[in-house]
Amino acid sequence: MPAAHNLLDPDTLSRAEPLGLMARRVVEGYRVGEHRSPFNGFAIEFSQHREYSPGDDPRHLDWKILGRSDKYYIKQYEQDTNYVAHLLVDGSASMNFGSGKVSKFHYARGLAACLAYLVLQQRDAVTATLFDDRPRDTFQRTDSLGKIHNLCTRLADFQPARPGNLRACLEDYAARLTSRGIVVVVSDLLDDPAEFLQGLRRLSLTKSEVIVFQLLDHEEITFPLDGTVRFLGLEDDTRLQTSPADLRKSYLAAFNEHQTAVRRACEQCGVHYTLCDTTRPLAEALSGYLAFRRRAG
Repeated sequence: MPAAHNLLDPDTLSRAEPLGLMARRVVEGYRVGEHRSPFNGFAIEFSQHREYSPGDDPRHLDWKILGRSDKYYIKQYEQDTNYVAHLLVDGSASMNFGSGKVSKFHYARGLAACLAYLVLQQRDAVTATLFDDRPRDTFQRTDSLGKIHNLCTRLADFQPARPGNLRACLEDYAARLTSRGIVVVVSDLLDDPAEFLQGLRRLSLTKSEVIVFQLLDHEEITFPLDGTVRFLGLEDDTRLQTSPADLRKSYLAAFNEHQTAVRRACEQCGVHYTLCDTTRPLAEALSGYLAFRRRAG
C-alpha cells in the first residue's frame, strides 16, 4: 500500500501546475473564480442588455441608450465562477493488474491525487469517489488545499476487490449531480463499450464537461507474452493455461475493436479521451493531456 504523500509526484506537479485545468464549458460554481458561469450578473465581461425593471440598481443603467432612445436598459455581464471537479476513480478488481512495479490502480491513485492538488491549487473545488460495481467511498467536496493529505489517505487506503460495473456507476453519479462542473473518469474501461456509451450519455446530459483517462498496462496493449502462461481472472474464477502466441492475433484484433468502440463513444458524447500506458511516467501523461487541452482551447 503506498503512503499517502507518495501519491503526489513532484515531477508530475511541477510540469502540470503551469498548464492548469481550466474549464472548457460553462460551469456553475458557488463563489467568484476564473471560469465562465451560466448566470448573468454585474461582474467583469459585458454580456447583454435587458429592459430596466423596478428595483434594479440604477448604477447599471446604460445612459447612452437612454440618451439616444429615451428607453431604460440595464447592462448585464458574465459572472466568473469557480468549478467543482468530480474525480471518479475505478477501484474494481481488474485495476489490480500490473506487469511491473506499478498497477493500474496505483497509477489511477497518483493521477487522481495530482489532479486534485492542481484543482485545489487554483482555488477550485474537488470531490473524489472510488467505485467498482457501485460507489464505495466518497471524499466530500472541498476547496481547501489543506485537505489534500486527507484525500490522498483515502485513495491510499482503498483496496480493489470486487467486479466493476462502469455504466451503473456513471448513471448513479449523473443522477446525483446538482450543478455543472468537470467530471473526470479514471478507469481501464474493460467493460462492454456499448454499456460504457450508455453511462457516458447519461453523464453528458448533466451538461458537465467530461474527461476520460483510460489506464492500461503495456502488456494489455501489446500482448508481448511468450512461452506457456497461466492466466487468472481478476474479477471471476477463470483459469486458462495456454501459449500466448496462439492467442496474440485474435487478442489484438479484439482489443483494437474494443478501443475503437471506446474512442467512438467518447467522440459521440463530446468527451476528451486519453489513453495512458501505465509503464510511462505519470508526469508525461498528465502534462501531455493538459498541453493538448490548452491547444484545443
